[in-house]
Amino acid sequence: MGLAMWCVLYVILASMVVFFSIKLADYVDLIDKKSNLSGAFIGGVILAAVTSLPELFTSISSVLMLNKPDMVMGNILGSNLFNECILAIILVIMGKGFANAKVGGSHLKTTLFTLFLFVAMFFATYLGFDKSFFNISVYSVLIIGTYALSIKFMATDNAENDEEDTSSLTMKQIVIRFIIMALLLVVSSVFVTLVTDKLAEGFNMGATVAGALFLGIATSLPELTSSFTLARKGNFNATVGNVMGSGMFNFCILALGDLMYRGGSIYNSDGSKMLVLFGTIATLLVTVTLAVKKTDSKKGGVSLLYRALGLGVLACYGLFITLS
Repeated sequence: MGLAMWCVLYVILASMVVFFSIKLADYVDLIDKKSNLSGAFIGGVILAAVTSLPELFTSISSVLMLNKPDMVMGNILGSNLFNECILAIILVIMGKGFANAKVGGSHLKTTLFTLFLFVAMFFATYLGFDKSFFNISVYSVLIIGTYALSIKFMATDNAENDEEDTSSLTMKQIVIRFIIMALLLVVSSVFVTLVTDKLAEGFNMGATVAGALFLGIATSLPELTSSFTLARKGNFNATVGNVMGSGMFNFCILALGDLMYRGGSIYNSDGSKMLVLFGTIATLLVTVTLAVKKTDSKKGGVSLLYRALGLGVLACYGLFITLS
């Protein structure tokens, strides 16, 4: 099959991922309205885990089927940077709505944890520091422990969705449909990995760059579509939780990839240096955004500040693409 056909197949699979993600976001919004669970937990753990399933299965495929650990680093770190760009675009377009919305304080802690893990990746990629015990990198242990702490904070967040529930579906019906859409999302995501490998060969790209572009963007489509769907509904709490929670879950996928790879540590990736650098800066800008939101989100001109910070995050992604 020619390169053009692989491109067409990539677009078809990406479109399927978008459709399933929109449906998942709709069901998550209904779960938020019908249940007593924290909105931050629903967006940051449940939806984040589901929309990160593409990263999970594509990363497993990259390690076990393709034996390309650099593609895992590119996929995960590229997805995290792209996810933060999703939030940045929402800030630029809907800055005023974000300024007036309820956003749980736990998201700031989650973002700080994400920043901490990006700094840890700096030590691995730039300084080459890595220690392993029983073939488990110290970074994998660090990631899992950090994620556990982030879940604890999200589960106790008290910012809720105030919108009225107008759906006739029962909670059982919503959960069943949610599971079906999640399974369909997984199937389409596995095929995206295989197609991405073909595109990387066809365009003569390195595994890390291909992972960050084709694979990172494709596997971030669930976060993109679900986040915009939730933001349009005014549920910015679940939106931020989805984006930043997905980032934390993605790091756990990185730890899983390290456990499954037997050729050494996947963290010592020279091709990921640019991703680590601009990912760290972008996460710092998101941290500032949520810190401002936590202190006072309704002063005049603050929505303009959100837009400026969002543009800064987008600039990070643009510089990564330009310099890679």
